[in-house]
Amino acid sequence: MITTDLHTGWRLSAATDTAPERLRSALAESIPAQVPGCVHTDLLAAGLIDDPYLDDNEAAQRWIGLTDWTYRTTLVRPAGGHARHELVFDGLDTVATVRVNGRMVHESANQHRSYRIDVTDVLTGGEDELEVAFASPVRYANAQSLVYGARPRPYPLPYEAIRKSACSFGWDWGIHTATSGIWRPVRLESWSGVRLGELRLVAEPDGGGGRVRAEVQLAWAGRSGAAEITLEVAGARSQVVVPPNTNSAVLDLTLQEVQRWWPVGYGDQVLYDAQVSVSTDGRTRDVARRRVGFRTVRWDTTPDVAGTPLALHVNGRAVYVKGVNWIPDDAFPTRVDAPRYERRLRQAVAANVNLVRVWGGGIYEDDAFYEICDELGLLTWQDFLFACAAYPEEEPLRGEVEAEARDNIARLAHHASLVMLCGNNENLLGVQDWGWQLGLDGKTWGAAYYHELLPALVADLAPHVPYSPGSPFSPGGEHPNDERHGSVHLWEQWNLKDWRTYAEHMPRLVAEFGWQGPPAWATLRRSVSDDPLTPESPGMIVHQKADSGNAKLTDGLVRHLRVPQQMPDWHWAMQLNQALAVRFALDHFRALAPHNSGAIVWQLNDCWPVTSWSAVDGEGRRKPLWYALRAAFAPRVVTIHERGQRLVAVVSNDTDEEWTGSLTLSRRPIVGEVPYEEQVIPRLRVPARESQHIEIPAVVAAPGSAANELLVAGIGQVRGYWWFTEPRESELPAARLRVSTSRLAPDAAVVRVTARSTVRTLTLLADVADPSAQTEQGMVTLLPGEQTEFTVQHAVGIDPAEFATNRVLRSMNDLVAAPTVVEADQDQELIQA
Repeated sequence: MITTDLHTGWRLSAATDTAPERLRSALAESIPAQVPGCVHTDLLAAGLIDDPYLDDNEAAQRWIGLTDWTYRTTLVRPAGGHARHELVFDGLDTVATVRVNGRMVHESANQHRSYRIDVTDVLTGGEDELEVAFASPVRYANAQSLVYGARPRPYPLPYEAIRKSACSFGWDWGIHTATSGIWRPVRLESWSGVRLGELRLVAEPDGGGGRVRAEVQLAWAGRSGAAEITLEVAGARSQVVVPPNTNSAVLDLTLQEVQRWWPVGYGDQVLYDAQVSVSTDGRTRDVARRRVGFRTVRWDTTPDVAGTPLALHVNGRAVYVKGVNWIPDDAFPTRVDAPRYERRLRQAVAANVNLVRVWGGGIYEDDAFYEICDELGLLTWQDFLFACAAYPEEEPLRGEVEAEARDNIARLAHHASLVMLCGNNENLLGVQDWGWQLGLDGKTWGAAYYHELLPALVADLAPHVPYSPGSPFSPGGEHPNDERHGSVHLWEQWNLKDWRTYAEHMPRLVAEFGWQGPPAWATLRRSVSDDPLTPESPGMIVHQKADSGNAKLTDGLVRHLRVPQQMPDWHWAMQLNQALAVRFALDHFRALAPHNSGAIVWQLNDCWPVTSWSAVDGEGRRKPLWYALRAAFAPRVVTIHERGQRLVAVVSNDTDEEWTGSLTLSRRPIVGEVPYEEQVIPRLRVPARESQHIEIPAVVAAPGSAANELLVAGIGQVRGYWWFTEPRESELPAARLRVSTSRLAPDAAVVRVTARSTVRTLTLLADVADPSAQTEQGMVTLLPGEQTEFTVQHAVGIDPAEFATNRVLRSMNDLVAAPTVVEADQDQELIQA
């Protein structure tokens, strides 16, 4: 087989009736196009549109989704007398017509599929013109919604009527793009004899060894003898010979000894190279390569006295899920390459995350995403692409759903990291609780997909991968969001209630919950040029997509902290409250283990600069929430919880080693020299992967002055805190910090901080001083006299002293008392903004 990549020489033109007058001439003439790519990025590269991520440029670009676009290039088939020539598109977004030399060879309307087109009889042997014309996705979706009938959904455009990324039409954290383009690779494959078609690989442990099964589909062209198919893994080989025109074959291979693949935190991520090749007449015709890991996976849903768990087991061991939800990492996914996937997923691992849920309103990510998850030990939960809407079950949509599901199940099922295929996001909840039934008036809404079609396809193509009909879902048939059963989504807190009411819930597995906060300061200032910049200034409102988002931010803050008047303080307060809310919830859920088997935070990442629920913003910068995740998901934690009239310390050990030590419980003053109460529980032993609950004695737990005391529980350096009042009612003083800085390298520095007062949630907002700077530590609480260090990576030429000011070193104290007082350590001058 000869493969010719078709990624160069493309030009893009448009039907100009919808384009602004100033652009019509350029678009009629055509502009250079990048493939893979999309029309927005080509228009940006040509200087024809402004960056839609900045200010309100998005609004001026709605015409793009209403426009028909055409890509053109030329190709030359390779010499060699091949029997078959096929165009292979890994992805077309979305309503596409493909022509060769003016002859239509393909029509499609599904972003989530790949396509193979036989063009043997169309190519001339010379220079052939290849054209891919895209019809407006907005107009197509609107037209199809008339065909299928109106269906309930939370947003205006009928994304349920087109098989395109739902969030590309806008979401409560996402920009409206409705873009078009050849968004994944395209190539010409020229071959004779036989080639590999669909390949399904399953690797399973068997005692100390392992088994690999390859189910192979074959395609034939021209005259050929019998085909020899070979499966090779770790030096072992299995072969089978099939007669000509045989369409399928199965190969089994047994390995006497393999090492198992484990999720991060439980063992090594051992992967094996697997290769399947097919030969005829002594010549290798086609080769496919995969990487596989040997592990077992199951979700325990055995009913118990409390309901029905949803508890993950890998290789027979229970795994507490420390998860994050994933959305497309860019509103233009073609800009997300393997290094960017790796940066983002390593940020998840660094935050002690072990599972990433790929949400159902986005895309099936590129192969690189799942390969990196395999390598890092990040478990993946993959939704099928249905989100927050009633979906028609009629043709041709049903056929498209089946085809895309087959395509992606076969593509993804061999990955060791894949532990869940899930039917949809919130659609079972929607039909139950969101008033859909009246609007549906008997129309289909997707039930047959989630309960019949998709589970049947998974059982046929990937029976080793667990399946759930939806998220949330109750395995026993109860209300889909019944917290006693299966998975739940908890959004009442963000929408209506205080975040402390998370403590009123006892969920089995939380698949979504979260709290909003603005992006990093440098991200915000680059994307919003308002002068003055305020929480309600025009650009800020454009970059806040949630319904009543700013009002909910304020309502969620004032129970805990007063709303600041200055914009930098408002920004810090909202970021801090986001981190506090999620940390409080995660501490509570983890303390419920094993009743609770995990939590998946909404969300890890953003697709553009926006106020949202993310821990990492749209430009890849960590928000304070990231530090809160890292602390809450740490292998070993000590937390304090209210249980009726009692306070309880929970010591959680999510490691393979027993945790022993003395637990110190102390009630201390926040300010002043008042003597404090302390008790020590010696020789505490917490078994591997277990928790201990210790009631705190009343002499320690009962404050003399709630506003001026805190409770500390710790084993060694691992500590938890309990504050007896809300911050706004406490006597938390202005933070007094003695700070020194030193240079580690031209692009790295250490900032050493000694607390001269009680300091709560100290965080170094490095990007305030240098947009490229970052640090691994944040949300640190220090008692008087205690010290911490921040290692800062920064741009060459930055003076480390820039990171030692009170506009960079922020704490909760700033929002309760007065600005931080920063004193130079040793001989350094006073550094205070």
